[in-house]
Amino acid sequence: MKELTARQREVLEFIRAFCDRHGVPPTVREIGEKFHFTARAAFDHLRALERKGMLERRVTGKRASRTLVLPMQKGSRRTESPAGIPLLGRIAAGTPTTAVENHEDTIPLRPDWLGAGGQEVFALRVRGESMIDAHIVDGDLVLVRRQDSASAGDIVAAMVDGEATVKRFAREGGAIVLRPAHPTMKPIVVEPGRGDVRILGKVIGIMRQM
Repeated sequence: MKELTARQREVLEFIRAFCDRHGVPPTVREIGEKFHFTARAAFDHLRALERKGMLERRVTGKRASRTLVLPMQKGSRRTESPAGIPLLGRIAAGTPTTAVENHEDTIPLRPDWLGAGGQEVFALRVRGESMIDAHIVDGDLVLVRRQDSASAGDIVAAMVDGEATVKRFAREGGAIVLRPAHPTMKPIVVEPGRGDVRILGKVIGIMRQM
């Protein structure tokens, strides 16, 4: 293994600490913000760490992932079942779209990295820009922990009259409000008895492919 530069060691330690805290690797943007890099410079550091064997690309049954993750430590044991989080289709960050929960792929993250309840986590691919101020953009994968309730301020995957969306949850009086994180978009407000809202789960992480 080639020797790391001082900055590469700092980036690697940040990635390790971020994974320990959040259960998923940081995005290129988060690395750039931490070290005041451009996105290009952050990407170059990741590629250098990959070349030096400190990061690797996980392989699913279909193809190699473009997401760089920490390799398994020596002596650690893999779970007997295939490691990964199921990717269950797409969800709108914008106008709700018809939801089809089919298992499209497997995201190369071990559920035990996500702590208690990791087996209840699934991923959805985001379409639209309504959550851009929450750093969720078109094409991102959101990691969702299955639950049927939410607290004010939670970002949730929800079904509204049979269609799916990702928004920030709130209540106003008896109404459920699903707020976008976009300055020009309006919230979805569902008054009691005037629509069906079902919480699919809480968004607990974001993955951005490079």
